Amino acid sequence: MANMRTAMDAAFWDLNISTPRALDGTARSIPGEPIPLDRSTASKALRIQQLSLLGNGFPLGIIPSYSPTTRKELGSFALQSLLFKAATSNWWLGFTGQFRPKKLVSDIKAELSSVDEWELPILKDIGKHFLEKSLYAFGLCSQLSLTPSSSLLLSTEKHGEKKGRRLRAMLFHKLPEYDITLEAAWPELFLDHKGRYWEVPESISLDCLSLVSEDGLRYRFGLHKNGGHPRAVDNITDEPPLSLMQGICGKAAVSYEKSKDFWRIKEKKEDIIIETDKGRIYRPSYDIRLREPHAAVSGIIGGTLEAWLNNGSSSSSASKHTRPFAVDLFGSLCCTFQHGKFKESFGDLTRVDARLDVSSALALTKQVSKVFRKASSNNATDVLSSPRLELILQQQVAGPIVFRVDSKFSLNSPAGVQLEDFVCSLNYSLKLLQSGKVVAWYSPKRKEGMIELRLFEF
Repeated sequence: MANMRTAMDAAFWDLNISTPRALDGTARSIPGEPIPLDRSTASKALRIQQLSLLGNGFPLGIIPSYSPTTRKELGSFALQSLLFKAATSNWWLGFTGQFRPKKLVSDIKAELSSVDEWELPILKDIGKHFLEKSLYAFGLCSQLSLTPSSSLLLSTEKHGEKKGRRLRAMLFHKLPEYDITLEAAWPELFLDHKGRYWEVPESISLDCLSLVSEDGLRYRFGLHKNGGHPRAVDNITDEPPLSLMQGICGKAAVSYEKSKDFWRIKEKKEDIIIETDKGRIYRPSYDIRLREPHAAVSGIIGGTLEAWLNNGSSSSSASKHTRPFAVDLFGSLCCTFQHGKFKESFGDLTRVDARLDVSSALALTKQVSKVFRKASSNNATDVLSSPRLELILQQQVAGPIVFRVDSKFSLNSPAGVQLEDFVCSLNYSLKLLQSGKVVAWYSPKRKEGMIELRLFEF
């Protein structure tokens, strides 16, 4: 069913969103905004690992992606590839590249249209177009296993059409019941609920996350620091989200998660081992997480506590944290129905997930009280005051290919029920990985699309 963990993770700064805007394939969700679509969250596999595996199934190991740039002449279409990799028993290194062909093709066409005779200087002029740095982007990523439970990840990337480069570092340590992560980026890329990108010059986070216990209890706490003034990537004039303003924030959250089956057809041994005249045939589901027809309901409820410190800044933007100390509640309720075992070639998977999200009980209560008091206000409506309904539809097309649609509706917006986000995707399940798939998705809202490798996601 839809990932309930996202309800709590969306309150912190380390929830990754898939995007082709960055070579590492991720941007951060912004705390204090609605929970992102389930399909929008990034793959658990690093982008460089995805390119390494996906390259085996694409010509010359080149993977296409689609995303607009600030310079329209560069076009939205791009080609990505893993150019070099090296590895030892506890260390690996990868070098990735990206190429945008539209401007090159346009420039060469313009060059050739003015040519009467082919001469050596003409070929030199054409060759210069291939050296245009704005066509290319390069990234370097390396991971070192310090101990069996600790690892260090370092990465950098440079886009030819942009000034400066992006640096990231992550130190991960796994304990028996906790995961501790220290992350830093200069700058960090964030994505808001309207599909707009923001860059924060410095972003540093320290998080401690507990594993889900048998009784469904889970908690996490951490510190986060924003440095510098947020900058809009898409040349918009709106004020930056408050959560991205300069300052230090300490936050803690606790949640309780529970699920219950109305009915479920358990997979049996005779379902995957078929007796034939030629002997036994092993025929598992294309995806072990989609192998059992069922109807179920699940829910999560939790609370957050946060405190802001603005580093003594007296700027008007930094002073907009109207609540230096805040307590809030959140919750999600999901209903799931699945028909089919996803084993046959046709018509063996139809699945629907419907999830209701309340990101802020405080904002919702204030909005409801205004309605009952028939109060009017000139202030903008809190974006968290509207519950969101997310619908996920999955339908088998043929064999391991599944068409999926994720949509999110705002239920209490000024315009009534309103479609807020929409992502469609084609999924090709890889039976050898048990629960792995190649996903090609497109977001009309962001006008972006990419091909990813996802592991152990429904």
